[in-house]
Amino acid sequence: MFYCIYVLQSKKDKRFYTGFTVDIRKRLKEHNEGKYTSWTKGRGPFELIYCEMCKNKEDARKREIFLKTGMGKRYLKNRLRRFLALTG
Repeated sequence: MFYCIYVLQSKKDKRFYTGFTVDIRKRLKEHNEGKYTSWTKGRGPFELIYCEMCKNKEDARKREIFLKTGMGKRYLKNRLRRFLALTG
């Protein structure tokens, strides 16, 4: 089993949401239906803009936490620089 660490972007307000799951298709559908978290409720629809895979759940959780920090956000902005320039 693999764990997917993912970043969604709201098409409504362009904000990002980071999480992890074992079934990214199901989770994206849940976010778009407003079912999963209060943060994403009302901000949909969402687009999956980034994901990483981990074999270990603890590693995935730690990576998710890192990507939510200031350094992690800078990493994502640098990694997604071309994408963000096109959608910006």
